Amino acid sequence: MRVTFLGTGSAMPTGERFQTGLLIEDPAGRGSPLLVDCGSGALHALAETNVGYEGVETVLLTHHHLDHVSDLMPLLKARWLAGETDLEIVGPDGTEELLEGLLEVHEYMAGRIDLSIREIGPGSDSVAGYDVEAVETVHSMQGLAYRFETDDAIFTFSGDGEATDAVAELAEGSAVLAHDCSFPDGIDVDNHPTPSRLGEALSGHEIGRVYLTHLYPHTDGHHDEMTESVESAFDGDVRVAKDGLTVDLRRTG
Repeated sequence: MRVTFLGTGSAMPTGERFQTGLLIEDPAGRGSPLLVDCGSGALHALAETNVGYEGVETVLLTHHHLDHVSDLMPLLKARWLAGETDLEIVGPDGTEELLEGLLEVHEYMAGRIDLSIREIGPGSDSVAGYDVEAVETVHSMQGLAYRFETDDAIFTFSGDGEATDAVAELAEGSAVLAHDCSFPDGIDVDNHPTPSRLGEALSGHEIGRVYLTHLYPHTDGHHDEMTESVESAFDGDVRVAKDGLTVDLRRTG
C-alpha cells in the first residue's frame, strides 16, 4: 500500500499546505486508487500525481466540513471534461444530502456524471477494493476514522477529531497512523487533539509510525516540540506530515 499526503493543512490556509486529502494506492492491484477527503487544493495536488483525477473512481469522506469536501464539485467537473463519467462517493450519514445540495447549487453539472453515493457507518466494509474498518470520531460534526487493510499493510486515518481510545485501538498494528494534531500544547481546544493528549491516547499501542496532520498555522515553529510531546508518552516514531509526501507501507508485527 502507498499513501500520498495531498493536503496536510486546515481550514485556515497558510500558503504552504493544501486542505485535507489523501491518495491511497495498492501497487499489487487488489485495490483501486482511492481519494480520502477532498479539501481545497487536493484536486491540484491529485493532478500532480501519476494517478491524476482521471484515475480516481472512488472518494471516501471522513466528514462534511468544508476543508474536507470543497474540491468535490471541481473534481466532478474535471473528470467530466476529461471524459471520465463515473464516480463513487462514500461517506457517513448525510453524504447523499451533501451531494444533492451541491448539485442544486451547480445544477449545470447534474446528469453529466454517473454518480454513485453510498453512506456507511461504524463497522467493516469494502471501499475501492480495500477492507475498511470505521469508528466514530469525537468532533463538532459526525465523522468517521478509517483503517485500511491489504495483505501486506495497514493504514489508519483519524479524520478530524479528538484523540480517543476508539481510534487508538483502530490503529493497533498499523504500519502508519495519520492523526489530526491541529494545535501545539498550551492551546485550549476542543474537537482536535494537542500532542500531549494524542500521546496519552496512543500509549501502549503498537503502531509503526505516526504522522501528525491537519495542521493549523498555530503549529508553525512548534513541530519539533509537538513530535517530542507525543513521543514522551507513545513509544514509536512520530513525524509531521507535509504535502506531497508519499509513504510505502508494510505491515507491522
